[in-house]
Amino acid sequence: MSREYVLQPFRAPVNLQIDYAKELNEQQHAAVTAPPGPALVLAGAGAGKTRTLIYRVAYLLEQGIPADRILLLTFTNKAAREMMRRVADLLGSALSDLWGGTFHSIGHRLLRKHASLIGYENNFTILDREDSRDLLKTCIAESEVDQKATRFPKPEVVAEVFSMAINTSKSIPEIVAQQYDYFSNLTPSLVKLAQKYVERKKLANVMDFDDLQALWLTLLRDNEQVREQYQRKFQFILVDEYQDTNSIQGEMIDLLAARHKNLMVVGDDSQSIYSWRGANFQNILLFPKRYADTKIYKIETNYRSTPEILKLANAAISANINQFSKELLPARKNGPKPALVTCGDASQQAAFVAQRMLELREEGMDLNKMAVLYRSHFHALELQLELTRRNIPFSITSGIRFFEQAHLKDVTAYLKLVNNPRDEMAFKRLVQLLPGVGGKGADKLWSQFNKELQNPKPEAQKSSAPIAAALQASSSAIPKKAVKDWSQFAITISQLEAADIRKSASAMIRIVIEAGYDLYLKETYANYRSRLEDLEQLSSFALQFESTEDFLTQLSLLTNLEAEEDKPANRDSEQAKLSTIHQAKGLEFDVVFVIMLCDGLFPSARSLETVDGEEEERRLFYVAVTRARNELYLSYPLIRVTPGYSGDAMQQPSRFLKELPGELLDEWNLRSY
Repeated sequence: MSREYVLQPFRAPVNLQIDYAKELNEQQHAAVTAPPGPALVLAGAGAGKTRTLIYRVAYLLEQGIPADRILLLTFTNKAAREMMRRVADLLGSALSDLWGGTFHSIGHRLLRKHASLIGYENNFTILDREDSRDLLKTCIAESEVDQKATRFPKPEVVAEVFSMAINTSKSIPEIVAQQYDYFSNLTPSLVKLAQKYVERKKLANVMDFDDLQALWLTLLRDNEQVREQYQRKFQFILVDEYQDTNSIQGEMIDLLAARHKNLMVVGDDSQSIYSWRGANFQNILLFPKRYADTKIYKIETNYRSTPEILKLANAAISANINQFSKELLPARKNGPKPALVTCGDASQQAAFVAQRMLELREEGMDLNKMAVLYRSHFHALELQLELTRRNIPFSITSGIRFFEQAHLKDVTAYLKLVNNPRDEMAFKRLVQLLPGVGGKGADKLWSQFNKELQNPKPEAQKSSAPIAAALQASSSAIPKKAVKDWSQFAITISQLEAADIRKSASAMIRIVIEAGYDLYLKETYANYRSRLEDLEQLSSFALQFESTEDFLTQLSLLTNLEAEEDKPANRDSEQAKLSTIHQAKGLEFDVVFVIMLCDGLFPSARSLETVDGEEEERRLFYVAVTRARNELYLSYPLIRVTPGYSGDAMQQPSRFLKELPGELLDEWNLRSY
């Protein structure tokens, strides 16, 4: 097959003179100097993926490929900036002609040039999330949906449904059936709404974030002249983190590379963990089938972790069937074996982690170099309390701490109001969850409620639920559209005021969920199921407290500590890191604790419903293990409070732990903790 480029001496105004054999290891060197054609570079964790990519760019330039004929695609702006900076550092000057950036930024650049071909003007506006939500809100208001008769999802949820359909190349009915089955009766309305949303965007000459990719693909699919223009232009295409590409991105790349087939994709199938947000694992897995003459390059030398940790990582991923075989090889000296820590319960697990952190700190290790990783945020509930009690500073990489998330604050506001009916903030938070009640309406309702509370009517004085009675007496200040919800609100409060209920924070949380908050979650949040699971776990967590007041006090101590840590003066203070594994991908720490390794928690119960789900969870475990540089601790409790049980339930160790050869682990005795 002919190639439309000529290899000739590099004539750019920079003098590279790079000794590739000296700068790169043997595997990196093979990938960097690969001949033209399709190439799949399987770069293991900590193996120098970015280094390989930037040296590949330099090598192509040295071979005479003009910078504007190279396309380098990344996923995040941060990765794009870092990649371009390192290329510039290597070359000695910036390369303004190099097409490098995120999929969205490159899509935006092309759409500006060719907007008229897809029915837009070149001066189109890009909507941010808030703008998209407002436009969807307008479309919903103009639709034929009777929102009074039907609990219709909020614009944020509708936007997620539309986005998932676009990024997975699936229809809206498919997405609803697979992920939002509780909206199945609304599927026809959602399909019509999607059409209206597209029409309104085009009419206003605006695009949302997903359009930057979806319309780019439409442009390439439908316009042969444009497709050929860019197929000819981009003689060499390089893609970073290819295992995370979705269906749209995969098809765009294939269309652009169809002429030259000089496509190098770099990634690690063992770190493909984002199917829940649309990533298509098949893109990397089937790459050699789509490109029959693919050369596969494995970069397996790991510069991050000790040999003992790498042996465990290799064993951890070995059970997956759908993968490319590879083995992480150590470049560092030996260290301690990873520890398997069996704990009595979640509180002992938390005590162990906190104590071990203090011991390592006394040995001279900075807290910033320690991380606790987990499958879901609720797995670290006990740990957050333990670290707070011991005054061990910590930060959570998600930005929003577990107890500060909106759905948790909503539910605990019910408990606060019943515990202290003079809590104005709790009252206003709750009433603003009702339709048609904003800030001013909340002020008016509070004034009326407080008046009724301070001067109750005779019948209210006899009531066993005085807060609910005050709410009912305040109904005259309720907007018409909120009357039904206000009545349910009062009923819920009266249930919470019952003497046998209000002493149990756990029972109160369950009542709030069952009394309608679960419906609110469905229509308000796209990740309804995970938020409901958070609340169920919070209810179980609350069982350990003797009173509702004690529970609320502990939460207050936690959130106040978090507020102190968030002050600018403390941003650089020494803090241990707490993170979900998804949010820790790409990071590394000297010491890593992976906690709550119980079957049904990690892997999650839902993931075990399919083989693909279990294999992705195993990849997630592999990612967790490979974050550790020097020391790794894997722990699980034998018993734990579980939703649906009135007390503790026995836990089975994660199947991922059972798959590990015993000789690779060091078992710890916890009696001293």
